[in-house]
Amino acid sequence: MTLPSDDPIASDWINIRRDQETGIESVHAHFQGHAYDPHDHDEMLVGVTHQGVQRFSCNRLTHTSTPGRSILIEPGALHDGFAPEPEGFTYGMLYLPQRWVSSMTDRLGVGDISSLGAAFRNTLTDDVGLRDAIQRAFLAIHQNEGRLARDESLDLLMQVLSRHLRPAQPSDKAESAPVMERARDFLHVLMATDVSLDELADYTGIDRFRLTRQFKRTYGQAPHAYLIRLRLRAARALLAAGKPAADVAAEVGFSDQSHMGVWFRRAYRLTPAAYQRLCTNLTD
Repeated sequence: MTLPSDDPIASDWINIRRDQETGIESVHAHFQGHAYDPHDHDEMLVGVTHQGVQRFSCNRLTHTSTPGRSILIEPGALHDGFAPEPEGFTYGMLYLPQRWVSSMTDRLGVGDISSLGAAFRNTLTDDVGLRDAIQRAFLAIHQNEGRLARDESLDLLMQVLSRHLRPAQPSDKAESAPVMERARDFLHVLMATDVSLDELADYTGIDRFRLTRQFKRTYGQAPHAYLIRLRLRAARALLAAGKPAADVAAEVGFSDQSHMGVWFRRAYRLTPAAYQRLCTNLTD
């Protein structure tokens, strides 16, 4: 099923398939101009640019992908997307759930690298073997080629992908001061509540201005933007499970379904209802 995006550019489109057994999503999309606002995912993202020039920010750097290049984005990595050229870009992407990745890497003897601390050695790579493995797995999922084709292609993908994975080192967390970790954990626990900046400052013990500056320096976004990220990630999972959008909005902390829809479209270029239809084949 292919749906147009909410952008007025008629040629933009998004096509999503979801493998219910593994939870893996395949996304095939084309965008011209602005694609999506900064956001992140609980899943590990691996994909290939098919056509055009695909530009995005990730890990505080700007990356430019061209046809045949592989894109690797770890869970929790903030990223956006846009087309610097008029013809836009087309790409295919697999969203690999952390639990599934963990089970696969354990089998490979790599260890559990599925957590948010895991990272790829490079965000972009020209590894032809990896490109081919991603493409093969993408087609198996996206074209519903059957479980055996899916399993064989995913096994190959993880074998090749494991060479590009870098488990987090202790030094990776050194930049995150304990007070910022407390602020982050506070937002995770109280995601569904109407948290104020003063409450967050009181909890961490520093003034709200210093808190905002340090939080942004540590996590790449101010506290409110980070909170929206948490809510969107939770909303995606609940919508994919078939939960009514109005209930999802209330559960994750948006003021109402309309408010959730505004943020959801900015991050994913789909309405919550459209995303749910693509994942579950449910009607509105």
